[in-house]
Amino acid sequence: MVVIFDVTGIPGAQGSKKHVGNGVMVESSAKVRPWRQDVVAAALEELGRVLGRPAFMGPVGVDLTFRFTRPKSHYGTGRNAGVLKDSAPKFPTSRALGDADKLARSTLDALVTAGVLADDSLVVDLNVRKRYSDTPGARIQVLSATPLISEGPNA
Repeated sequence: MVVIFDVTGIPGAQGSKKHVGNGVMVESSAKVRPWRQDVVAAALEELGRVLGRPAFMGPVGVDLTFRFTRPKSHYGTGRNAGVLKDSAPKFPTSRALGDADKLARSTLDALVTAGVLADDSLVVDLNVRKRYSDTPGARIQVLSATPLISEGPNA
Protein backbone atom coordinates (compact mmCIF):
# COMPACT_ATOMS: atom_id res chain seq x y z
CA MET A 1 0.00 0.00 0.00
CA VAL A 2 1.20 3.52 -0.82
CA VAL A 3 -0.08 6.96 0.18
CA ILE A 4 1.26 9.95 -1.76
CA PHE A 5 0.18 13.54 -1.29
CA ASP A 6 1.39 17.12 -1.56
CA VAL A 7 1.30 19.71 1.18
CA THR A 8 1.30 23.41 0.38
CA GLY A 9 2.76 25.68 3.04
CA ILE A 10 6.04 26.72 4.57
CA PRO A 11 7.83 23.70 6.07
CA GLY A 12 8.66 24.18 9.73
CA ALA A 13 11.50 22.35 11.43
CA GLN A 14 10.90 20.98 14.91
CA GLY A 15 13.62 22.60 16.92
CA SER A 16 14.28 22.87 20.59
CA LYS A 17 11.57 23.45 23.13
CA LYS A 18 11.76 26.14 25.77
CA HIS A 19 10.41 26.01 29.30
CA VAL A 20 7.90 28.77 30.05
CA GLY A 21 7.13 27.83 33.65
CA ASN A 22 4.88 25.44 35.56
CA GLY A 23 6.31 22.48 33.62
CA VAL A 24 5.05 23.88 30.32
CA MET A 25 7.27 23.46 27.27
CA VAL A 26 6.63 25.30 24.00
CA GLU A 27 8.09 24.87 20.54
CA SER A 28 10.77 27.50 19.88
CA SER A 29 9.96 27.78 16.16
CA ALA A 30 6.80 29.66 15.16
CA LYS A 31 6.70 27.75 11.84
CA VAL A 32 6.12 24.30 13.36
CA ARG A 33 2.47 24.61 14.40
CA PRO A 34 1.17 25.95 11.04
CA TRP A 35 3.26 23.39 9.15
CA ARG A 36 1.89 20.51 11.20
CA GLN A 37 -1.65 21.83 10.61
CA ASP A 38 -0.99 21.95 6.85
CA VAL A 39 0.35 18.38 6.87
CA VAL A 40 -2.57 17.08 8.94
CA ALA A 41 -5.14 18.76 6.66
CA ALA A 42 -3.53 17.39 3.47
CA ALA A 43 -3.13 13.92 4.99
CA LEU A 44 -6.75 13.77 6.18
CA GLU A 45 -7.94 14.77 2.74
CA GLU A 46 -5.81 12.03 1.17
CA LEU A 47 -6.79 9.39 3.73
CA GLY A 48 -10.45 10.06 3.18
CA ARG A 49 -10.07 9.84 -0.56
CA VAL A 50 -7.63 6.95 -0.90
CA LEU A 51 -7.58 4.77 2.19
CA GLY A 52 -10.81 5.28 4.04
CA ARG A 53 -9.35 3.12 6.81
CA PRO A 54 -7.02 3.40 9.82
CA ALA A 55 -3.35 4.28 9.66
CA PHE A 56 -0.41 2.11 8.71
CA MET A 57 0.10 -0.30 11.57
CA GLY A 58 3.30 -2.01 10.44
CA PRO A 59 6.75 -0.95 9.24
CA VAL A 60 6.80 1.80 6.62
CA GLY A 61 9.16 3.67 4.38
CA VAL A 62 8.70 7.45 4.18
CA ASP A 63 10.00 9.71 1.43
CA LEU A 64 9.86 13.47 2.10
CA THR A 65 10.76 16.16 -0.42
CA PHE A 66 10.57 19.62 1.13
CA ARG A 67 10.15 22.58 -1.22
CA PHE A 68 11.30 26.10 -0.46
CA THR A 69 10.98 29.28 -2.50
CA ARG A 70 14.19 31.00 -3.47
CA PRO A 71 15.00 34.33 -1.86
CA LYS A 72 14.93 37.42 -4.09
CA SER A 73 18.69 37.72 -3.69
CA HIS A 74 19.11 34.65 -5.93
CA TYR A 75 17.73 36.62 -8.88
CA GLY A 76 19.06 39.50 -10.89
CA THR A 77 17.65 43.01 -10.89
CA GLY A 78 16.37 45.38 -13.55
CA ARG A 79 16.13 43.70 -16.93
CA ASN A 80 17.53 40.52 -15.31
CA ALA A 81 14.75 40.35 -12.73
CA GLY A 82 13.47 36.79 -12.72
CA VAL A 83 16.77 35.45 -14.07
CA LEU A 84 18.61 33.19 -11.66
CA LYS A 85 22.12 34.39 -10.85
CA ASP A 86 25.02 32.05 -11.69
CA SER A 87 26.09 32.35 -8.04
CA ALA A 88 22.71 31.17 -6.69
CA PRO A 89 23.05 27.91 -4.77
CA LYS A 90 21.48 24.82 -6.28
CA PHE A 91 20.19 23.48 -2.96
CA PRO A 92 18.54 25.15 0.07
CA THR A 93 21.20 24.91 2.77
CA SER A 94 20.29 28.00 4.79
CA ARG A 95 20.00 27.42 8.54
CA ALA A 96 16.85 29.54 8.50
CA LEU A 97 15.05 26.83 6.48
CA GLY A 98 15.82 24.10 8.98
CA ASP A 99 17.80 20.89 9.14
CA ALA A 100 16.48 17.95 7.14
CA ASP A 101 16.19 15.79 10.26
CA LYS A 102 14.20 18.42 12.16
CA LEU A 103 11.91 18.97 9.17
CA ALA A 104 11.32 15.22 9.09
CA ARG A 105 10.59 15.11 12.83
CA SER A 106 7.87 17.75 12.65
CA THR A 107 6.33 16.12 9.58
CA LEU A 108 6.36 12.59 11.03
CA ASP A 109 4.67 13.88 14.18
CA ALA A 110 1.97 15.44 12.00
CA LEU A 111 1.51 12.15 10.13
CA VAL A 112 0.86 10.44 13.48
CA THR A 113 -1.64 13.17 14.46
CA ALA A 114 -3.43 12.76 11.12
CA GLY A 115 -3.66 9.00 11.53
CA VAL A 116 -1.39 8.09 8.63
CA LEU A 117 1.02 6.34 11.01
CA ALA A 118 0.07 4.65 14.26
CA ASP A 119 3.45 5.80 15.61
CA ASP A 120 6.58 7.29 14.06
CA SER A 121 8.61 4.37 15.45
CA LEU A 122 7.13 2.37 12.53
CA VAL A 123 9.39 4.22 10.10
CA VAL A 124 12.17 1.84 9.06
CA ASP A 125 13.28 3.70 5.91
CA LEU A 126 13.39 7.48 5.69
CA ASN A 127 14.50 9.61 2.74
CA VAL A 128 14.55 13.38 3.13
CA ARG A 129 15.33 16.02 0.49
CA LYS A 130 15.31 19.82 0.46
CA ARG A 131 14.78 21.52 -2.90
CA TYR A 132 13.91 24.92 -4.34
CA SER A 133 10.52 25.31 -5.99
CA ASP A 134 8.03 27.99 -6.98
CA THR A 135 5.54 26.50 -4.50
CA PRO A 136 6.65 25.89 -0.90
CA GLY A 137 5.54 22.69 0.77
CA ALA A 138 6.36 19.01 0.56
CA ARG A 139 5.70 15.81 -1.34
CA ILE A 140 5.05 13.01 1.14
CA GLN A 141 5.10 9.33 0.27
CA VAL A 142 4.41 6.57 2.77
CA LEU A 143 4.59 2.93 1.73
CA SER A 144 4.32 -0.37 3.45
CA ALA A 145 7.84 -1.62 4.15
CA THR A 146 7.04 -5.31 3.69
CA PRO A 147 8.63 -5.35 0.20
CA LEU A 148 11.51 -3.23 1.53
CA ILE A 149 12.46 -5.68 4.25
CA SER A 150 12.55 -8.73 1.99
CA GLU A 151 16.31 -8.20 1.76
CA GLY A 152 16.75 -10.44 4.80
CA PRO A 153 17.51 -9.88 8.49
CA ASN A 154 21.17 -8.98 7.94
CA ALA A 155 20.71 -6.48 5.12
